[in-house]
Amino acid sequence: MTQETQGAAAGQKTAVLYRMVMPEHTCPYGVKSKWQLERHGYSVEDHFLRTRAETDAFKAEHDVKTTPQTFIDGRRVGGYDDLVRFFGGHVPAKDETSYRPVIAVFAMTALMALAVSTAAFGTPFTERAAMWFVSLSMCVLAILKLQDVERFSTMFLNYDLLAKRWVPYAYLYPFGEALAGVLMTAGVLDWLSIPVALVIGGIGAVSVFKAVYIEKRALKCACVGGSSAVPLGFVSLTENLFMVGMALWMLLR
Repeated sequence: MTQETQGAAAGQKTAVLYRMVMPEHTCPYGVKSKWQLERHGYSVEDHFLRTRAETDAFKAEHDVKTTPQTFIDGRRVGGYDDLVRFFGGHVPAKDETSYRPVIAVFAMTALMALAVSTAAFGTPFTERAAMWFVSLSMCVLAILKLQDVERFSTMFLNYDLLAKRWVPYAYLYPFGEALAGVLMTAGVLDWLSIPVALVIGGIGAVSVFKAVYIEKRALKCACVGGSSAVPLGFVSLTENLFMVGMALWMLLR
């Protein structure tokens, strides 16, 4: 009698899991599948596929293309994504857009600005904290772009007006954003950081507004890098307006 049969007889929820556990490779989705099952109250009959030949034989026997594979009540649920759906979770589609990356950036930079303000002035809520929030956001967004400038430039060329006319600008943009962000955070060389932020932020704002609100184009934003799934629109416009606003604030204060 298998563990699944014994568990069913005892009224316990049970599942059978087949996953790759080899000397040189442990499938992370197999580990996550086991965790998903256990967190939903299942007792797991865990079968290791220890060699490539054993894995291939299992796939052929069950006519599946991937592992891990989960079986519940004798029925094959499928791989990790199928298991997530089985438990009512959401699996993003290949081209699905999401604001999560931008939310993560702005949430962290806001907390960073409050933390730095507390360390410097003893209180999180200061004028400098607001300025640091914008400048640190510029720095982090620049980091994401600089991870793969080639992919960023390709996506950026879809909508930026200056980059379309002068391609090198698509490569220079993240460096300009990084420079302005670092200088504004340090509070030095305003004569350089302010015009850089005004130029790249102003051109970016006009470009996004034209592409999204005038031409009604459905594009992905390059604001968090070239692999971004963030839709071009309000968030992208906000990033550029933040830069312009920061520059004007520093110019007038």
